[in-house]
Amino acid sequence: MARPTTKEQLLQYSEENFHTLFALIGSMTAEQQETPFGFEDRDKNVRDVLIHLYEWHRLLLQWIRSNQAGRKMNFLPEPYNWKTYPQMNVEFWKKHQQTSLAEAVKLLRQSHAESMELIGSFSNEQLFTNNYFSWTGSTSLGSYCVSSTSSHYDWAIKKIKKHKKSLPA
Repeated sequence: MARPTTKEQLLQYSEENFHTLFALIGSMTAEQQETPFGFEDRDKNVRDVLIHLYEWHRLLLQWIRSNQAGRKMNFLPEPYNWKTYPQMNVEFWKKHQQTSLAEAVKLLRQSHAESMELIGSFSNEQLFTNNYFSWTGSTSLGSYCVSSTSSHYDWAIKKIKKHKKSLPA
């Protein structure tokens, strides 16, 4: 799927990929959903992938809401930056080792709905004009939204498909 360049595409691709992700998970047995991945060093199962998506939704939501309220905030929390964010992802993983798959599903469904609602509140121009908001730096708000939704869902789908293919028939 191409990278969205309009609000309509962003919402459509995000919803399509989100539903594809859950259809894929739903095509697996409960045991397969809980089976550890045989190929990962960070995300070790379906729950970990879903929690990763949830935490990135939280980053997006907090960043937008804070900046809209006039409280300047970077997208990545201190002490992380775009060179060190893989360490942040590991911290997300550690934080949720006691979270159940059912809870991860619930959290992700809720954060997806919140993300879609918030994205929907912006105009196409607000989302896809570089420098429209001072707090997005030299890029657009939509670019952050794409990375936290439709593109991230695509990543998750690929990872879970790889897991499903590795399972015994």
